[in-house]
Amino acid sequence: MAQNSKTSTRQTATSKSASRPAYTLERANMLCPTATLALTLETRFALEAVDFHAIRETTEEMLVKIAAVVTPNMNEQALTIHMQRLVASFVASACGAGDFYSAKVTTAREMTSRLSNDSRDEDREGVAGFESKSQRAREFAAMVGLQAYALLAAAQGAVDAYAHVVGSEWRPYQRNVPNDQTALRQAAQLEMDAFAA
Repeated sequence: MAQNSKTSTRQTATSKSASRPAYTLERANMLCPTATLALTLETRFALEAVDFHAIRETTEEMLVKIAAVVTPNMNEQALTIHMQRLVASFVASACGAGDFYSAKVTTAREMTSRLSNDSRDEDREGVAGFESKSQRAREFAAMVGLQAYALLAAAQGAVDAYAHVVGSEWRPYQRNVPNDQTALRQAAQLEMDAFAA
C-alpha cells in the first residue's frame, strides 16, 4: 500500500511539473509590460519611471562581480551551476510578477466593466472626490505592471551576466523526467510482480 502511495505521489508531481510552463526569459517578455506600455502606465497613472537600462546593467555588473569573487574557489562546472541557479531565480521572479500583473489587469477590467450595470449598488462609483474600487484596481494593476517591468530588466541583466561569465546562452534547467506512460507501465509491472511473490 505504501508503495502505491509513493508511486501515485511521484506521478502527481511529474504531471504537475509537466503542466507548469518553464520560466524562461521569453515567457517573462510575454507576461511583463513592454517599454511602450510601461511609458503609458507611468504617464497615465503618474507613477515613477522605471529605468530599465540602469536596472539591467546594474544586475549584470553585480552578478559578474559575484562570479569573479567565487571563481577561485569553484571549478567550471560548479560555477556554471551556481550561475544557472542565480539567473533562474531572477527569471522566475519576473515571470511571477508578470503573471500577477496579468491577473490584476483582468480584475481591473472586470471591475470597470461592471460600472455600466446601474442595478448593482456595490459596483457604483464612490462619492465625488473619493476613489472608487475600480479606480483603485486600475491603479494597483498599473503599479504592479511597472514592478513587473523592473523585474524583467533585472532578469535580462542576469541572463546577460550568465553569457558573460559562462560564455553560452542561459537556458532553464530541465530535469529528465520519464514519460508518463513509461512511469505508468513501470508501476503496473511492479504491481503485477507482487502477485508472483
